[in-house]
Amino acid sequence: MAQKQTATLIFILTSSFALIISGCATPVSVKHVDIPTAYRNQTASAISSSQPSNASSIVLRQHGLQDRFETEPAAVLAELHKGLKPVDDDDQLFALAELSLLHAQRTNNRDYYLASAVYAWSLLYPGDGRGTQIPPTDPRFRLAYDIYNQAVAQGLAAPGDTNEDEVRLKAGNHILPFGTLQVSLDESGMSWGGYPLDRFISTTALEVDGLRNRYHNSGIGVPLAASLAKTPLSEKKVAGSNRLGALTKVPVTALLRLENARASLNKGKIQGRIEVYATDQTSTVMIDGQKQPMESDSTAAFAYQLNDSPIYAMEIAGFFNASVFANGLIPKDRAQDGIFTLQPFRPGKIPVVLVHGTASSPARWAELINELNGDPKIRERFQIWLFIYDSGRGVGYSAGRLRTALTNIVHELDSEGKDPALQQMVVIGHSQGGLLTKLTAIDSGTKFWNLFSDKPFEQMKLSPEAREFLQQSAFFTPLPFVKRVVFISTPQHGAMLAASRFVTGLASKLVNLPVTVVNTTALLAQIATSSGDEKVAAMLSRPMTSIDTMNPNNPAQKVLASISIAPGIPAHSIIAVEGDGPKEEGDDGVVAYKSAHIDEAVSEVVVHWSHSSQGTPEVIQEIKRILFEHLAASEPKKP
Repeated sequence: MAQKQTATLIFILTSSFALIISGCATPVSVKHVDIPTAYRNQTASAISSSQPSNASSIVLRQHGLQDRFETEPAAVLAELHKGLKPVDDDDQLFALAELSLLHAQRTNNRDYYLASAVYAWSLLYPGDGRGTQIPPTDPRFRLAYDIYNQAVAQGLAAPGDTNEDEVRLKAGNHILPFGTLQVSLDESGMSWGGYPLDRFISTTALEVDGLRNRYHNSGIGVPLAASLAKTPLSEKKVAGSNRLGALTKVPVTALLRLENARASLNKGKIQGRIEVYATDQTSTVMIDGQKQPMESDSTAAFAYQLNDSPIYAMEIAGFFNASVFANGLIPKDRAQDGIFTLQPFRPGKIPVVLVHGTASSPARWAELINELNGDPKIRERFQIWLFIYDSGRGVGYSAGRLRTALTNIVHELDSEGKDPALQQMVVIGHSQGGLLTKLTAIDSGTKFWNLFSDKPFEQMKLSPEAREFLQQSAFFTPLPFVKRVVFISTPQHGAMLAASRFVTGLASKLVNLPVTVVNTTALLAQIATSSGDEKVAAMLSRPMTSIDTMNPNNPAQKVLASISIAPGIPAHSIIAVEGDGPKEEGDDGVVAYKSAHIDEAVSEVVVHWSHSSQGTPEVIQEIKRILFEHLAASEPKKP
């Protein structure tokens, strides 16, 4: 009995002591965390996590609704909506925008996505002339834009599409939890370069790999990658429309503009209009009398275009096989001379022509293109053109095609010569492409022809087709609109590998000439034989490949190396050298420094890279410097 009383007494004393201790503990405490953890706690939201932000949680707790939101989210949202005031209720309006988005994400209910967009727009652009009361320094300010953009993308998502993130831009009526949303479509932005835009992919959910930087501009609207329809809008084509790639992905921004959204919330009838803006044409939009920046993601659209692109298959095909234009990769309704543009023609922009190298393609310029388009000043003042060609053919033949294509496009876009920007062209070539580039800016006279024949060209008895072919491939004068040239890893005096007889012999057996060239060559051989011109006959018995032309011992290569760039055309050299030894003794694995160096270059930069250096940071920075220098030189001098 005594033991039992003692145990009871000990229990009572212990319990009392515990109560005393707990009563002395502080009800509020802190815990030290590192900076990344603290920042995550402060910035967590429905966009970045599966929980609401602290701002929305405060509103829920103020109304005693936090626990209930987890079990009855629709009812809680309806209650918060019912309690909205006509004005000065931005805290609750923000919470409705974020919590509606969170509920939509959990249930995949598009009605709540669109409701979230309406709430966010009402907060940012109430339409009463007052604007949002949230200061720009408040994290909710930027978050409201992100909520709106994401909510519109998901609210207009294609039904059943869970992988491609396609957004359907069309008119229609949508049911909201608190009413209806009637949407119209502004058709004026639904075309680009003469082609309808027919499929839109949200770039927000795209992860880009393979490009060093992602150029994403924050603002209002949904960034999208749009496809071009297969057929143009009408039979009357827009100038240059046939030079846009068939698989082009156009960076655009979709805006769901809502009229007097704040005042319409209580009425339950919202009027909206979908507007589409191409990133290359405009970067801002007027809302409530104020110019607002638009969200855009040009890098993601460009990467989406290159993803699994058949253009990579052209690289080997363009070297060994018949013409890349004969295998169906380039549609017949597109230009067949090799020049393509990344965007529709805009007068006043200086062309920058990129010429790829051997067994390569325009896709190898991707890093440079992304960086140039990411620079606002360059993007505004220059337009990028690409040249694609069969890189196994002789350099003279390919250069003739480049010159013809450039002449064609300048005439197509400006037949009357009214656009001075087109007369300030910059041509940039990598490797073999640099040799093609040089042949746009030299005066060869009859030096190449003299290698092939002892007879004057005018005395040759040739068909018009044969004469034109030889004229383009053996006679070169500076193109009047080419005002600056840039060489990257260019074998000005020949490539090391091309000096091997085994390599040149193998190339001659494996490289096939296009059908048109073969027919012309056969015709010329017959003429040469009948006329007794043995030099021409010998030359035509085995037409030169590009490997032949880049052989340092080839007479044509030696002639090309001996001709300087025409006066008045600045030439710039970017030379790659591997290792840290003396540059004069170095090479890039394909081209030696001594071969790439030319005395007439107004600038020369040596980068420590291998041959494929066109996408490296040092090369890109030098090209940007050259373009800014060209821009300053081409602008009219002020008095």
